[in-house]
Amino acid sequence: MRDSLAAHGDDGYHVGHYDLELDYKVGPNRLAARAKISAIATRPLTEIRLDFAGFKVGGLTVDGHRARFARRGTKLVVIPPRPLGAGAQFTVEVRYTGNPRPISGHWGDIGWDELTDGALVASQPIGAPSWFPCNDRPADKASYRVTVTTSSAYTVLVTGEEVSRRSRASTTTWVFERREPTATYLMSVQIGRYVELDLPSPVRQRLAVPARLAAAAGHDFGRQPEMMALFERRFGPYPFGEYVAVVTGDELDDPIEAQGMAIFGANHVDGRRGAERLLAHELAHQWFGNSLTVADWRHIWLNEGFATYAEWLWSEESGGPAAAELAVEAARRIDGLPGEVRIGDPGAAHLFDVRVYQRGALTLQALRERVGDETFFALLRSWAHEHRHSGVTTLEFVAHAERYAGAALGGFFAHWLENRA
Repeated sequence: MRDSLAAHGDDGYHVGHYDLELDYKVGPNRLAARAKISAIATRPLTEIRLDFAGFKVGGLTVDGHRARFARRGTKLVVIPPRPLGAGAQFTVEVRYTGNPRPISGHWGDIGWDELTDGALVASQPIGAPSWFPCNDRPADKASYRVTVTTSSAYTVLVTGEEVSRRSRASTTTWVFERREPTATYLMSVQIGRYVELDLPSPVRQRLAVPARLAAAAGHDFGRQPEMMALFERRFGPYPFGEYVAVVTGDELDDPIEAQGMAIFGANHVDGRRGAERLLAHELAHQWFGNSLTVADWRHIWLNEGFATYAEWLWSEESGGPAAAELAVEAARRIDGLPGEVRIGDPGAAHLFDVRVYQRGALTLQALRERVGDETFFALLRSWAHEHRHSGVTTLEFVAHAERYAGAALGGFFAHWLENRA
């Protein structure tokens, strides 16, 4: 992928686990932290390049030994005491302090961001280095342990299972573990004055929301358990232990996906379910985007086209227009938009172009019409099952669809994904 995306990540090593300790003061937006990164070299390394921006590094070790380091743009370049051979396991520990702020890009400000009263993390696609040193490429999925200490007046939610919570004086320390392999951009921290509501569902679902919005949000999210049931039927079992929806007290331009979590703004709650399609979209990302994560950003239609198509499936299920009707509307809506976008590789500037979403969904509707409902939904379920918690590419999906269709589909997908919309 071109532009600013190309500068992120390094395929010279694979991270197996991140252990993050964050001490955050809300008022001054001040973070003091330690990151311990356990990894394995995939080729000989004389330096370890981490994506990291905007903090003062107070100490750095490799395997317990002090190591030299340098800053090169948004890279923290670590020089290990001795070169690492291919297959070598190593641990980098970084202590750092500063005022976290988002990273600017084609898509606005991405990463750790202050709220009016609290903080949120919105890292897609390159915001993770705004709060911890990492190998920021979607294919390098790892497990996490995240410890957050902040004022006891705030609720902390992190993408992972809460394993402990302890309070002392005026602060509370929260510990979360994310055991499933997770891309850096899908890790999130939410800090705010929230009340929590449980949504009745076989899969545990929680809603964290400012008290003033609790009644309206309870109504607006009330059909989310039905969405979960539909998507489990169409895509297979929910891939994580729970699903947490957070509503911030501030307005947000768009909802934010994270692993096992989605974040909405106060403007997405109106007491009339006016943003329900967005709830469906973000929930569907738990299968397509989070469990199945694109190997690199060229394949983003496998995230956004699938989640958009899930909106159409929810419309069918809930008594709205059928997917075929919505496809006609979508085609009309994107037809004639200025410029051209290649859906199968949109480039950094067009990563979140509406055509990636809509034409991606149109591709799936066309495939459904070509192979029939039984085959189409069988291939979706097996796609989610066979690639659970791994990285995926368009070529893999084409091969998968061909296996179920019993026919070559290269020309079909070239028409939808390679021709410029």
